Order: sequence, then structure tokens, then C-alpha cells
Amino acid sequence: MIQLYGAPPTRALRVLWLLNELGLEYEICPVDLLQGEHLQRDFRSLNPAARVPVLVDGDLVVTESSAIQLYLAEKHPQSGFIPETVEERAQMYRWIFFLATEIEVPLWRIARHTFLYPEDKRLPEDAALARQECVEMVAVLERHMADRDVMVGNRLSVADFNAAYTLDWANEEKMLDEAPRLRAYLTSMYARPTAPPTIAEAFKALEKGDAIGGAG
Repeated sequence: MIQLYGAPPTRALRVLWLLNELGLEYEICPVDLLQGEHLQRDFRSLNPAARVPVLVDGDLVVTESSAIQLYLAEKHPQSGFIPETVEERAQMYRWIFFLATEIEVPLWRIARHTFLYPEDKRLPEDAALARQECVEMVAVLERHMADRDVMVGNRLSVADFNAAYTLDWANEEKMLDEAPRLRAYLTSMYARPTAPPTIAEAFKALEKGDAIGGAG
């Protein structure tokens, strides 16, 4: 059975979504980041970068949530989540990389300089710059989605399942206030029966001590 190391609200959510969409059986192996389990030798043997998620499929170990999503979609081509034409695949890759570099990076900068770093290492001015940059890039994506229901072509692709998590994070940071099309898109994505919990739902479950995940 496929094993997924990591759990909501981390980027493991991206992988959970693909696993659910593909109807695959999997086991979630929680990694307690607060207790430093990602720094232990056993976990570092899977991912020397000490990051989640990690997917183990037989003898194959894949790290990086976007790479895992693409691997799963390519291994199960019947899903149609990888566009058929090279031109549409290029657009899918474009938006996946855009989301990772232009939206997710500033979101991480905000997180680091507001609560992840020790107070003496936080740079409020960098968090403010990151917020401005993120809003500008969200506007680019809002224009792209103005007359579209999906990120690429006319059917769902890996780019959509990638975007939903990133945009949910951006929405938590109030980055979508001026992006009504993206808010509607986000609502439609999370209305899918295969959708994983949102980031907010995952945090609430953690606060209550509820387990999220399992075989699915």
C-alpha cells in the first residue's frame, strides 16, 4: 500500500487530494513536526531535506508535493489529469511553478516572519513586502481565471489540485479579498467529494485532537 508521510494542514493535503481523486488505497504516516520527528534519522533516510510530504510507493520514494502529484497522475493516465498535448502540458507546468514560486514563496516568508522564526529573528518589513508581492501575483492569476473554470484547457489537471491548496492558504492570509473569481474557483474545488480538509478545518481538528486521514 502507498504510504504518505505527513498530514494536514501541511502540503500533504495536495497529495491526499490526488490519492482521493484516483481512488487509491493509502496509509497516512503522521510526522509530528512540533516534536521534531522530521529531524530523526529514520525520516531523514526518506527525505534528507527533512520536509513533508514524502510518498513511498513500493521501492520508490518521492518528495516535494508537486512532484508527487505529477507522479501519481502520470502513473494513472486514465484520470486525464495530465493534458494530452505538449502545449497544454507546458501551461500546466507553467502554473504549477508560478504557484510555487510567486505565491507560495511569499506566503512562507510571511509565516516565517510572523510566527515560525523566534521573535528576535523575525523581520516585519520582509513580511510586509512579501504580502505586497503575493497580492500582486494573485492579481495575475485572477486575470488568468477571469473566463475559465479550470487552470488549463477545458478539464481538470494537476495544476488545479495544486492551486487549490495554495489558494486556500492565500485566502487564510486574506490575499483573495480582491480576487472574487479565485474565491469562487476555490469554493468549487473544495465542493468536490474527494476534497481533503481545508487548512482551517485541519487546524481545528488538531486543536480538538482528532485524527485526520487513514486509508482511503
